Amino acid sequence: MAALLVSPTLLVLTIVVLYPTILALRDSLYGTAGLDPKTGFVSKTEPFVGLSNYADIFGEAGSRFWNAFWNTSFFTVTTVTLETVIGVAMALIMHKAFKGRALVRASILIPWAIPTAISAILWRWIFNSNGVANKIIGEQVLWTTEGFQSQVAVIIAEVWKTAPFIGLLVLAGLQVIPKEVYEAAKIDGATALRQFWNITLPLVKPALLVAVLFRTLDALRMFELPYVLIGAKKASVETLSMLAQDEASNVRFGPAAAYAVVLFIYVFLIALAFVRLLGTDLVRDDGTPTPKRRRRWLTRRRTEVSA
Repeated sequence: MAALLVSPTLLVLTIVVLYPTILALRDSLYGTAGLDPKTGFVSKTEPFVGLSNYADIFGEAGSRFWNAFWNTSFFTVTTVTLETVIGVAMALIMHKAFKGRALVRASILIPWAIPTAISAILWRWIFNSNGVANKIIGEQVLWTTEGFQSQVAVIIAEVWKTAPFIGLLVLAGLQVIPKEVYEAAKIDGATALRQFWNITLPLVKPALLVAVLFRTLDALRMFELPYVLIGAKKASVETLSMLAQDEASNVRFGPAAAYAVVLFIYVFLIALAFVRLLGTDLVRDDGTPTPKRRRRWLTRRRTEVSA
């Protein structure tokens, strides 16, 4: 019965995830159709090249790949960190009871509802040479050209759009915290900062970790925002997704598939490390501790008894 109930979900995942992944792995083992250097004839079929595409990624095309890799990692770490801090602050504001709270909540969530491409066009106007950003800082900065300023533009636009997502999930976690916990803390003389650090943050940790995980995986696949805001083939903002798209648009489907597979492995390893290191699997679905956590508790208990 369990397998029967889960089968529709497994079927969808197979069609949407597993089948495209297998096709990408297959395509990454083939080269580009065209002139065969061995025979001198033009071939209309893609030749089988084995792992040659992967060797080229870390060899001939290594400089461009590593640049895109570091750009992707830099954007992910920077944006997710800023989004977490700002998102938690947004959640705390939206959780407070005050007049006009519904309007504030709607205003905060509007950026998340705007499509990424539309958001990128909006920020492109803002970062125009004669746009609002330069009027505010009083300098003529070319935000959409090569350089560190283009990275700053992408980070600002990305944080503005996706910080409300983390705020929304953290808000859901805040709303299930009993008010009696804070009342007891106030009676004990706990300050607002101590309440946040010892009560709010630990209790919203599950929701916060889920939000950070989702945002991390989404940021690693960043494509639309830098592509529309800054443009294609800009070394300062080119990500792995943009690199794979550029190869595919030039009818080099084998190398494009290889880049996509490398990105898939990178995202998978980050997700696996995130779950393992942050301990999001320490509690089972039924609330009982896992064997690892149980062993830690027993060891700590023995130490306390012996002391």
